[in-house]
Amino acid sequence: MIEIKNVTKKYGKKKALDNVSFDVNDGEIFAFIGHNGAGKTTLIKAIMGIHDFDEGDIIINGKSIRDKGIECKKEMAFVPDNPELYENMTAIGFINFICDMYEVNIDERKKNIDKYAKMFEMKNNLNEPISSFSHGMKQKVAIIAALSHNPKILIMDEPFVGLDPKAVFDIKEVMHEMVKEGKTIFFSTHILDVAEKLCTRVAIIKKGKIVKVGTMKEIKGDKSLEKVFLELEG
Repeated sequence: MIEIKNVTKKYGKKKALDNVSFDVNDGEIFAFIGHNGAGKTTLIKAIMGIHDFDEGDIIINGKSIRDKGIECKKEMAFVPDNPELYENMTAIGFINFICDMYEVNIDERKKNIDKYAKMFEMKNNLNEPISSFSHGMKQKVAIIAALSHNPKILIMDEPFVGLDPKAVFDIKEVMHEMVKEGKTIFFSTHILDVAEKLCTRVAIIKKGKIVKVGTMKEIKGDKSLEKVFLELEG
């Protein structure tokens, strides 16, 4: 479970996040939507402990990211919108590096890497240098690395960008599989029809403030999520 409590993040006088509060429960797929510059990536990086914040707290399964950062990060995996990987490494070298960081034993990592490399059609590319990959292939490596240590919480920033249709289908299947196991999925997206069909709950952020949060039915009523979002954006 992720508990975001009155989080404020400032850049100079500007508030990138302004007293943001909501919870993401176990066993749900939660969408985080907003226009460019609304604060989505800032909050995601704060949850992951990449960015500090000025006020409030973020609680990961009962532990504060401020006080227990390493313990919190061990329970999470992060797929960024722009996969900045170590391009001098091979794909399998990078994935094994992530597994080493999370202390994944050899048998478990082999099983997970094999499963997801086959799923995302990267089995034959694992020994190739990341520098030779397209954006979509780098995204797949980032996803495989994130899933290889079997995280309790999966955080993704625009995960569908650059992926081919089969990979989009596969990542959605993985998300459903994870929530059946009681795990937590939190992701940002601009693809609102996907969010509408896929997610249990949603939060909408505008200029650093949460303007709507609730179940998908509560948020959209009889309208589409896209129509509700555009109305809120004015």
